[in-house]
Amino acid sequence: MAENFAVIRTGGKMYRVAPGQILVVERLEEEGTVIFDQVLMVSEEGVISYATEDKPLSVEVHGRILRQEKDPKIIVFKKKRRKNYRRKKGHRQLVSRVKIESIIKTA
Repeated sequence: MAENFAVIRTGGKMYRVAPGQILVVERLEEEGTVIFDQVLMVSEEGVISYATEDKPLSVEVHGRILRQEKDPKIIVFKKKRRKNYRRKKGHRQLVSRVKIESIIKTA
């Protein structure tokens, strides 16, 4: 039994998704249901289809936003030795937690 999955693009990154999967992506401004229409690859019953520049796939991935949150803090530390130069800065990325509900063929 082959599993159905798709490769989508969102936030400048690519993600391999399957129905029922929970995904952490860069902040999406929508609330509730979200549709990912930039599908780069889809696998259905072991048959793999790829998108090209002149022929995009007619597939949509539907998901539901569970919550908006922040990633754990990362520390950005710069130092130049023997120059008494030190800079410490923290960053927390805004992310959305999305549950993938279905992969739907639109045409």
